[in-house]
Amino acid sequence: MPKVTKEAALKYHSSGKPGKIEVVPTKPHSTQNDLSLAYSPGVAEPCLEIEKDPQLAYDYTAKGNLVAVISNGTAVLGLGDIGALAGKPVMEGKGLLFKIYAGIDVFDIEVDEKDPEKFIQTVKAISPTFGGINLEDIKAPGCFEIEKRLKEELDIPVMHDDQHGTAIISAAALLNALDIAGKDITKVRLVVNGAGASAVACTKLYMKFGLKKENIIMCDSKGVLSTKRQDLNETKKYFAADTDLVTLDDAIEGADVFVGLSSADVLTKEMIRKMNNDPIVFALANPNPEISYDEAMASRDDIIFATGRSDYPNQVNNVLGFPYIFRGALDVRATSINEEMKLAASRAIADLAKDIVPDVINTAYEIKKLSFGRDYIIPKPLDPRLLTVVSIAVAKAAIASGVARKEITDWEAYENRLDEMLGYSNKLTHSLNTLAKSEPKRVVYCEGNHINMIKAAVISHKEGLCHPILLGSEDRIRNIARENGIDLKGVEIIDHRNISEDIRRSRYATILSDKKSREGIRYQEAFEKMSDRNYFGMMMVETGDADAVITGVYSHYREFASTALEVIGLKPQYKHFAAMHIVQTKKGPYFLADTLINRWPDEDVLIEIVKLSHDTVRYFATEPVMAMLSFSNYGADVDGGPKSISNAIKYFHENYPDFVIDGEMQLNFAMNKDLRDHAFPFNTLKGKDVNTLIFPNLSSANISSKLLMELGIAGESIGPIQMGLRKPVHFTDIESSVRDIINLTAVAVVDAIASKDANK
Repeated sequence: MPKVTKEAALKYHSSGKPGKIEVVPTKPHSTQNDLSLAYSPGVAEPCLEIEKDPQLAYDYTAKGNLVAVISNGTAVLGLGDIGALAGKPVMEGKGLLFKIYAGIDVFDIEVDEKDPEKFIQTVKAISPTFGGINLEDIKAPGCFEIEKRLKEELDIPVMHDDQHGTAIISAAALLNALDIAGKDITKVRLVVNGAGASAVACTKLYMKFGLKKENIIMCDSKGVLSTKRQDLNETKKYFAADTDLVTLDDAIEGADVFVGLSSADVLTKEMIRKMNNDPIVFALANPNPEISYDEAMASRDDIIFATGRSDYPNQVNNVLGFPYIFRGALDVRATSINEEMKLAASRAIADLAKDIVPDVINTAYEIKKLSFGRDYIIPKPLDPRLLTVVSIAVAKAAIASGVARKEITDWEAYENRLDEMLGYSNKLTHSLNTLAKSEPKRVVYCEGNHINMIKAAVISHKEGLCHPILLGSEDRIRNIARENGIDLKGVEIIDHRNISEDIRRSRYATILSDKKSREGIRYQEAFEKMSDRNYFGMMMVETGDADAVITGVYSHYREFASTALEVIGLKPQYKHFAAMHIVQTKKGPYFLADTLINRWPDEDVLIEIVKLSHDTVRYFATEPVMAMLSFSNYGADVDGGPKSISNAIKYFHENYPDFVIDGEMQLNFAMNKDLRDHAFPFNTLKGKDVNTLIFPNLSSANISSKLLMELGIAGESIGPIQMGLRKPVHFTDIESSVRDIINLTAVAVVDAIASKDANK
């Protein structure tokens, strides 16, 4: 990671608009009527409704999505008691994290008050504003009383993140570390260095998971908390052990787990070497851990090591928890964040680390293959799955434990809403997945030894989209899966080149040669073709041994397009086939064609692309409004491509008057209906928003779709979706991510369902 300098940090916080967060309106406010509704006199109506029923504040105000991040600045990060105002940049930062990770709005509140009772009364007085309260950077022991009282006296979720955030995340890491080490939490010896708010909360949560109190030794700056010491407060007395151990060096001998929540460099290599086999060491002091990563890793080979730093493996970071814990709590209008919700969050985070890691994480952290193991015991903070996985777990626990005031009955709809919350609308993706799950089909992944194909097959099976079949060497596929920590349960593997498949290859060769004998393909040639993964996979679909095929990661598109034409063939009403990409944007989905197959389409090919696109867009339950794009508008250029487009438009207006289509037009006129309607009042799209773009050639279509993705204008992309082949054969390309292939799997399954219905 690049080094954070003082100059860079100050410039970041001061440049442009000072600070890191702002308030933005969520309702129209451009007219006098808007303002009358927003304030006087319209605002009186929701006020009167809330007066009658305070719970209606969740319906008529932002309360249900608003959290207060409150601090008195007495224990800020690694800076200590720097005061309320000096701590404001940290509280703003916490607000930013709430927003970007969970879509939660935040007011940061800095209270200049160190007296716990006065602080409590201040927070209680402002609490009606908020749906939840995140206490932050308040020193012990006052923080214990503050949180306890506020939880008892308020009916909204309250959590001191310094205590419970670290506890929840480190507990998840501990569960997985113990799993890897093969140790039982009820039998391990734990040494905790540090006896402040975070250390106490962590240890108590570990005990909820089964850690025995008699197996815990806690140390503070003076050494072991023992019953012989007379200087312990009530909190520390709870953890005082009846022991003769005095120092950390004494305590750590034979320990299974060390958790440091103290200060830098108090742990040595020699101490770690005294620990039990497969020692688990969490050095969580910030910014510098109790022992450096390099020294810890040099101490012994069997160590499982975690820190709070992002530049080393296994970062225990509170951002894995608090945004999603509050998200789940707010969404069920919970009256508190209880132990059941915290335990559920820990388990969900722990379980997530065992799943296949999305491409976006490997890319973000520049890691080729991240999988569950000693260097990956906990998810990365940028993992987008945390929002749904943790929030849902917390919401379910709140309902089950009786602290929810709002029931969620449709969990799939809630998951979809969470998915949509921070990104572009992907309702189309959800609807495709839902339909695919209703009737999963057999999908062949031709490049079965490609890691992305393997991951996509496994995830698609786990999500219930399909019954996957990987083509390729079984030994190689299993080795790749083993190296990447992937469980192939439920995935069929077929080695199309193995002698055991000769009977099937012979059958396929006979069928293909009989079909193509007049085109010069004889049996022996057809048999040899069956050694090619694309021929074999497509013949599986052609013969009914599978329902759909996905290929293209290794192959050039001209190769698999040619194979598809030879083996599958075109639908009888077409002479050409094409491909479409669907890109999700904030304005909804856009359908782009032809993005893969036809390089320089003439008038006839363009007409077929339009027909294919029209049927395909309708297939996705959307009425197509189509624009044929060009570098010119309506006859401004009468040669070449524009002339072909103009002729195609004339053909559709005369022969297919029900098609909503016009052109040729430049992209800006296609996308801006006001501009289009003003400049060309004769256009047949008047007043309509275009959703389907027909490009004049392959280059412009392909470049445009990729440009939208790379500039971040589009969210998720689905495609390329083939249009015009007799059976479901779909093509990826070399840069397709796992999620791209999964999305295409859903399309392929839905295509197979439709093909089956059409043939009934």
